[in-house]
Amino acid sequence: MKGVLIINLGTPDSPSKKDVKRYLGEFLMDKYVIDMPYLARLLLVKGIILNTRPKQSAAAYKKIWSDKGSPLMYHTVDLVEKVKALVDVPVELGMRYNTPSINTSIQNLKNKGCTEIFVIPLYPQYAMSSFTTVVEKVKKEAGIIDASIKLDFIDPFYKEENFIKLWSNKIKEEKEKSGAEYILFSYHSIPVNHLEKSDCTGVHCNKVENCCEVKSKAHDTCYKHQCIETTKAIVKNLGLQSGEYEIAYQSKLGRKEWITPATAVRIDKLPQEGKKNIMVVVPSFVSDCLETIEEIGIEGRMCFMEHGGEKYHRVDCINSDDNWANVLADWIKNN
Repeated sequence: MKGVLIINLGTPDSPSKKDVKRYLGEFLMDKYVIDMPYLARLLLVKGIILNTRPKQSAAAYKKIWSDKGSPLMYHTVDLVEKVKALVDVPVELGMRYNTPSINTSIQNLKNKGCTEIFVIPLYPQYAMSSFTTVVEKVKKEAGIIDASIKLDFIDPFYKEENFIKLWSNKIKEEKEKSGAEYILFSYHSIPVNHLEKSDCTGVHCNKVENCCEVKSKAHDTCYKHQCIETTKAIVKNLGLQSGEYEIAYQSKLGRKEWITPATAVRIDKLPQEGKKNIMVVVPSFVSDCLETIEEIGIEGRMCFMEHGGEKYHRVDCINSDDNWANVLADWIKNN
């Protein structure tokens, strides 16, 4: 029997410094997130980052926490419950970090008689720090529980027609309501060297001029290319023209070179360029979380207004939208 495992990033159990520190410890010690030798990563994370960042992050989490808990958690739980009601196979939710763990979720599916698992990481674009780490974690935990379990992973769905249509319809509706005159597409940034490490050809990413536009097998695992393609598809659906939108990248961590332009920099500069009525869209996230609500919705708005902006609108993620649940259910049925 087939089962389904839907996986999201994860979240702290509470906005307390203790819970945030435990969550960040697991997240940042992942070799696919901080790609350093183990001892160097250990020194950086536990010797430096975890002594300073948890307090700051806990304060940010407190701004977005509600009576229902963490937005990422309750939106994802709601989504999975809707999907369960639409399909006739067992469906479990797992988080890459914290709970419910991937191990527990796979065990639950095995206990229900599942010998095959269709895995849906909720990451539209490929990145080693998101998609790859989920794939490797699932393989590891499934091997521990029962090596005979057959695993099938959905490909990154960055330009899948129904996914693009969902975002396009949402943006169109929000644009009409808000009256926004300019759209900033903000994607989570990643270190530049992750692009190069993910290049299956070894000779394309950052080595060929205009590499994201030159056709290559490398695009199958190129995060930046896939972000651009997501934007192109949405822009085409909306009929936007050049000069009505742009792409930027948010949430840089550490001193490495990350993909630019930086969202925070662009938000500060847009009013000075005459773009004082904007909306911000975040198509690398399917669930609202710290990065979308606090970083974009609160900090981004404040900085935009401080630099002369007049109207600022953040578009919610697709979260547990009924249409999104239907899309996932169709993928499951057609798998």
